[in-house]
Amino acid sequence: MAASSPSFLQRLFRARDPGEAMRPLYGAVVAEGRQPHWYLDGAVPDTMDGRFDMIVAILALVLVRLERLDAAQEQVWLTELFVADMDGQLRQEGIGDVVVGKHVGRMMSALGGRIGAYRAALEQEGDALGEALRRNLYRGEAVDDRALAHVEGALRGRWVRLGCLTRDALMAGDLG
Repeated sequence: MAASSPSFLQRLFRARDPGEAMRPLYGAVVAEGRQPHWYLDGAVPDTMDGRFDMIVAILALVLVRLERLDAAQEQVWLTELFVADMDGQLRQEGIGDVVVGKHVGRMMSALGGRIGAYRAALEQEGDALGEALRRNLYRGEAVDDRALAHVEGALRGRWVRLGCLTRDALMAGDLG
């Protein structure tokens, strides 16, 4: 039996999730975090953890930019999309209901820590961002200086471009 489409009245009165407006931005964050140059030129491990860490690095920059735009509600909605995505990814990997919440909690803790680390590092001169990347993106593993310089330069460039975007451009998923 084919699924029926919602009736006109159901579509008319359906509650619109205001967080859905953040979906283009979240999609752009994930697409940026999946770019091959991070893994090829930047030597970010092409693993589930490495991809998570790269997406979190981009997401952290975007959340700090939203913070500077006084877009607190948009930060919440974007973070909720991240949580829903990570929850779905974990379930797809076979993680059961009993422990999925603990995993998501650890992911949220990682996101919070990285927001703080990257925010502070971007405000400093010198090697602060490189050190934050070594700890968080590469998880303390040895990384070639050229690979680290690639990631650091690309993230600094992304940060500068984010600073030039209007609120509307950012919400539309234009990462610059």
